[in-house]
Amino acid sequence: MRIEPVPALVAHLAVPGDKSISHRAVLIGAVCEGETRISGFGRSGDTEATMAAVRALGVEVVEEDIDVLRVLGVGLQGLRQPDAPIDCGNAGTLMRLIAGLLAGGEGRFELIGDESLSVRPMERVAEPLRRMGAHVETTDGHAPLVIEGAVLQAIDYELPVASAQVKSAVLLAGLCAEGVTTVVEPMPTRDHTERLLERAGARVTRRPTSVTVEQTTRLELSELEIPGDISSAAPFLVAAAIVPGSAVTVHGLGLNPRRAGLLSILERMGAKIAIYNRRPIGGEPAGDVELRASELVGATVSADEVPTLVDELPLLAVAACHARGDTVVHGASELRYKESDRLEAIVEELRRIGGHVRSTSDGFRIKGVPARLRGGVVDSRGDHRLAMLGAVAGVASREGVELRDAEAVETSFPGFYDVLGQIAPGAVHYPAAS
Repeated sequence: MRIEPVPALVAHLAVPGDKSISHRAVLIGAVCEGETRISGFGRSGDTEATMAAVRALGVEVVEEDIDVLRVLGVGLQGLRQPDAPIDCGNAGTLMRLIAGLLAGGEGRFELIGDESLSVRPMERVAEPLRRMGAHVETTDGHAPLVIEGAVLQAIDYELPVASAQVKSAVLLAGLCAEGVTTVVEPMPTRDHTERLLERAGARVTRRPTSVTVEQTTRLELSELEIPGDISSAAPFLVAAAIVPGSAVTVHGLGLNPRRAGLLSILERMGAKIAIYNRRPIGGEPAGDVELRASELVGATVSADEVPTLVDELPLLAVAACHARGDTVVHGASELRYKESDRLEAIVEELRRIGGHVRSTSDGFRIKGVPARLRGGVVDSRGDHRLAMLGAVAGVASREGVELRDAEAVETSFPGFYDVLGQIAPGAVHYPAAS
């Protein structure tokens, strides 16, 4: 696929529902009592894997529309042993969270994934579940995982690495564990699981550095609306920040403070950001975000800020290449364990198209130049976030970008290039049919 530069992006748009919340809504809805109607569902390869997983466990999911589902919950003890392994595809969120749900159930469950997911670390979720009494086997610390349900006991668990997925797995297991389960975080991570459990009636106590859940016998959600995914909006917002004359407004966007770090950093870099019509959507803070192009300056991102924009760091790197001065990101080692070694990939791919980027022990440093990148070839390496990096770099470049493995974006945002083509006419050139 070829992405050509554009003179400006001017648009109003909406993006698919938040992928992280969509995963959790289906999983928690599956163990609720009665029906949960989910609107604004963020349909993607990953979230479709979550639908398939709960169906394999005996849960009926009715697809009323592309973004509207009805999940007919079977209760906390109603998931049944499937006839075959549960295929999590590329979805690390699914594999780690569903492990927590299954740990206190009855039966034997095997979780498998694709080649990328099968090399990501899974012992980090298996270890606390074992401490609770679950029988969990990994394959040299990776998938496949085999879980045999057991009677669980509550634990106090201190996360060795900040991870919303591990935190969520322990909390979900805690729903069926005797006693009170507490997870202590080294720094705050996204709290969608806690918010949804509270909405469903679980007894959850949230503190600045920890969260507690009590054993629960019944959950009920009924209705849930999901706000727009800030990770899906990020490519358009970053493109608007760096292409002169641009102005993009994204409506109904989730603005959870533990997810909206990109906006804070861009504002610190000098981006012109306005937020209108603030309102709650599905228990999450949300609003309409307008971003206009401006001259940016470099900034430093600290380790405690990284969890608030971990998925947007590749796009922040593109913005930093166009800013005046140095941008330094600390505490981003977790990027090495994504769909690719995302940290090294950011450095190598941006260098190929003219960025002045070098890796550090736990992040990267960029010497920005307030001019368009040269352009060239960007390889997504099968990583949806790197595909978005290449697309944004292309519209902001001088010569355009040849984007290899562009279809990787389907993991999180089917239709991404269609939206980009609508707001940046002439930018997207599909390969000729053979």
